Amino acid sequence: MARKHHVPGAALGILRGDELVQVSAGVLNKATGTSVTDDSVFQIGSITKTWTATLAMQLVDEGRLDLDAPIADVLPDLRLSDPDVTKQVTMRHLLTHTSGIDGDVFTDTGRGDDCVAKYVDRLGEAAQVYPLGVTFSYCNSGFALAGRVIEKITGQTWDAALRERLIDPLGLKHTVTLPEEAILLSAAVGHEAPAGREPLPVSTFLLPRSMGPAGLITASTADVLAFARLHLTRGLGPDGDRLLSEASAVAMTENHADVPNKYVFGDSWGLGWMRFDWDGRQVIGHDGGTRGQFAFLRIVPELGLAVTLLTNGDNAIDLYQELFRELFAEIAGITLPEPVSPPAQPPTVDAARYLGAYERAGSRIEIFAGENGLRVRSIATGQMAEIVPEPVTEHDLLPVGDTLFVSRAEGRQWWTPIVFFSLPTGEPYVQVGVRTYPKVG
Repeated sequence: MARKHHVPGAALGILRGDELVQVSAGVLNKATGTSVTDDSVFQIGSITKTWTATLAMQLVDEGRLDLDAPIADVLPDLRLSDPDVTKQVTMRHLLTHTSGIDGDVFTDTGRGDDCVAKYVDRLGEAAQVYPLGVTFSYCNSGFALAGRVIEKITGQTWDAALRERLIDPLGLKHTVTLPEEAILLSAAVGHEAPAGREPLPVSTFLLPRSMGPAGLITASTADVLAFARLHLTRGLGPDGDRLLSEASAVAMTENHADVPNKYVFGDSWGLGWMRFDWDGRQVIGHDGGTRGQFAFLRIVPELGLAVTLLTNGDNAIDLYQELFRELFAEIAGITLPEPVSPPAQPPTVDAARYLGAYERAGSRIEIFAGENGLRVRSIATGQMAEIVPEPVTEHDLLPVGDTLFVSRAEGRQWWTPIVFFSLPTGEPYVQVGVRTYPKVG
């Protein structure tokens, strides 16, 4: 199946109760031909955010952090672009992606132990995309800021706090955060390609270290599922020691933020976790993407079930959709929701109000009228233009409903949902995936 979707290598892990099943396929790097094994490690990207959220909740348990207190109490020198947000933003805003801070700011502040602190020192350069707390937009920069709060409280780097509080207590031998650690393991290299071409190894192995709390864990399937077991047991480590209070573990899974675009990942967000309703069952999880690597984790607490897929190809979403649809039906009797797609008879929609440009750090979205209907042009800007294989893409934009549209990249099986919405005060936005863009022209 990985070969069908042009994914060079993949590792699948399934945990149910105490039973662990691992399956691997393909190669870690097409340039070397080294095979993927059960012990191979992949970059899990933004699944890291659930680990960072767990660290934060441990500090809440210890009475050292208040989710609803301004983080300026911990970081008195914090300076954001909006002075009021600087004074009012809380850890809850950061863990639920509701801070409104522009989220895709990947400032490289070096490899030193002070890189996260330096990143936060420059966060005042990031725009405030919407007022604090009024909606949801996926925010990497917010999790880097959360990581800095953890560093300040613990007196450690984020990497050291993660190792002392989660990696070592969970007994994880194939989980690291730094490239000099990953090179000692059987590590996957990402692969990317423009649409319609075969993927090739990327030239950059990792994102900047400053983004560690948002997405720099590298791990094996077994280790990802050991972390999942911590949450399945509501906070218990492998020896029965409590690493997280039951109250905090439960709170992380509860609905803390609704998502305007409910058709991509979950329909709402917990504290770090995506939340899904699959066939009447509550499911939590997260996805992650780095340079040519994509990772997926889904947990069904009611069934004591966790499944993770780690890959090193940029067409992995199609693989995930097909594999997890088949897998969850077979092992759990769960029918996944059908992905959104354009109806056979398109609805009549007055789309003139949506025409224009929408922009945030790293990306500009242009909605315009083409010869045969609406079109959407995505333009990577700034640092992102140097990272993505295709900085400019353009596709048809097809209506599904009055505010819901879909587009599809060449060679992709599944459609990308796009939702237009306005704040209660009337400002227009579009949410592509789970990233919110204000209308700028």
